[in-house]
Amino acid sequence: MLNRRYLRIKVYQALYAYGQGEHASTAAVEKELHQGIDRTHDLYLALLLAFGELRHVAELRMEDRKKKHLPTAADLDPSRRFVEHVIVRGIAQSERLRLECEKRRVSWVGHMELFTALFKAMEESDAYKAYMAETAPYFTKDRAFAVELLSEQIANNESIQDVFEGRSIYWLEDLDLAASLVKRVLEQWRVADGGDQCLNGLTHDPVEERAFVNDLFRQSIVLDSEHEALIAAKASNWDTDRIAYTDMILMKMALTEARIFDQIPVKVTLNEYIEIAKAYSTPKSKLFINGVLDKLFAEMKADGRIRKVGRGLLES
Repeated sequence: MLNRRYLRIKVYQALYAYGQGEHASTAAVEKELHQGIDRTHDLYLALLLAFGELRHVAELRMEDRKKKHLPTAADLDPSRRFVEHVIVRGIAQSERLRLECEKRRVSWVGHMELFTALFKAMEESDAYKAYMAETAPYFTKDRAFAVELLSEQIANNESIQDVFEGRSIYWLEDLDLAASLVKRVLEQWRVADGGDQCLNGLTHDPVEERAFVNDLFRQSIVLDSEHEALIAAKASNWDTDRIAYTDMILMKMALTEARIFDQIPVKVTLNEYIEIAKAYSTPKSKLFINGVLDKLFAEMKADGRIRKVGRGLLES
């Protein structure tokens, strides 16, 4: 399952949809919220599996070229730079990833033609040619190529997107989130890491995950009017109608989280919603949200509306 930041993003998207839908029921939006989380998880696994599929095609093509009637020297002794790419090989050989995909029935079986075409397109790209022309092994270049491969060849490939579209009409927004998850894993990959670490960012307790999502979604709706009034009082120079809708949702979520999850430090909540605002709101939202929430959190801690225990007392 997804880590807490991505769960917050999914709840934010659900609250946005709930606020925009004239006749949307909370039950219907909440059901779609959980289905979206499942789809994002499966898309994340599918994108990772694509690296292994491309590596498999590369190995097959090397073997085929050796069997040509008149093979060249390059056919007989091909560069193995791509198939030995430390990240591509790590993902392809990850036992933990294989088991997780089996459990969730995620696979690319039946799509060999798609990946053969994708590999040909990759071979013709300038990025691939430049990478294969490198003679010295540099991990930073391996990592940069993996990110390029994901962003330019895999996530944006129309044939892959067609497959996702055939599975769900909501695939696009979930694909963006899943691709950003994979990109983050690739960017943070260290030379000593193995393929199994690509699942480390996912939570392991579906019951805890569901409770977090349900409580945050439902209580944000219950406390909506109260929190809007509090925000309006602290943003006295702003008409609430002029505050970006996304900023308002994120601030209401942050206030809800700070009040109902007593184990999450206030500082963690503040930082998380500022980070989400950087990706989903306006350039000025970070400072605005920080200023409003900082004042409200201080008041709520003083009057007892925010009470923390255990880990929640740290950095609060």
